[in-house]
Amino acid sequence: MLQSLSLEDKTVIVTGGGTGLGKAMALALAQAGANIVVAARRAELLEQTATEVRAMGRGALAIPTDVTVAEQIERMVARAREEFGRIDVLVNNAGIVRGQRAKPIWEITDEEWRMGIEVNLSSAFYCARAVAKDMVERGSGKIINVSSGLGMRGGRDNYAYGAAKGGILNLTRTLATSLSRYGVMVTCIVPGFVTTREPEAGASPGRPPRDPFIPVGRTGMALEVGPLAVYLASDASSYTNGDFFFLDGGGLAGGFAPTGYSPVVPLEI
Repeated sequence: MLQSLSLEDKTVIVTGGGTGLGKAMALALAQAGANIVVAARRAELLEQTATEVRAMGRGALAIPTDVTVAEQIERMVARAREEFGRIDVLVNNAGIVRGQRAKPIWEITDEEWRMGIEVNLSSAFYCARAVAKDMVERGSGKIINVSSGLGMRGGRDNYAYGAAKGGILNLTRTLATSLSRYGVMVTCIVPGFVTTREPEAGASPGRPPRDPFIPVGRTGMALEVGPLAVYLASDASSYTNGDFFFLDGGGLAGGFAPTGYSPVVPLEI
């Protein structure tokens, strides 16, 4: 059973692999035996991830890539094939929330909308398109998309991100029903509140204000998504297709997270 989780000699592309969830998944996939290609805009952060992967004895490529530009994605995929021969797994993790804030729809500019959709949704389409034909011709492959709890329900004044992450869910369904007949399986990880920051030494852990809305009572850690990525990338998930895997401490089941809304008065049951 454990052997089926091995990614020995497989090659995995992780977009947004320089930080956060992307880095955590890249390192976990490397621990399982995979060669890793990380792609994002910030070269120095990508190289840090690649260095850590190489320290595990795995092959690694850090390829600076603007995932909103299809031509750059095509070049990145071609370089990965040149180095490792083939792409076995694609993890569409790239996304952007940094620097954005919730605001009324009439304040959102065309550029803000376009960038939110391009980074969070179109990039996944471009990457899937770049790897799909070779996977189909080989008769095997895995595509793992990363959505968000905000793709499952409306977030107040959160337009581009919520719409794009909802689009990722249906892109997953469409890819799964289209490609699985050729042996290419497509799944989706749906994180809830997950912190990418390590606790500061000596600092009091405190209690983030969102924690009371999460049934397990705490925010998730980036490293907790790694084992799930390994499972979905491996042969252990050979009959897993078109499915969503929620990693949110029960937030969606609890009914509140991740909208930030709670009733004014307690519910009486």
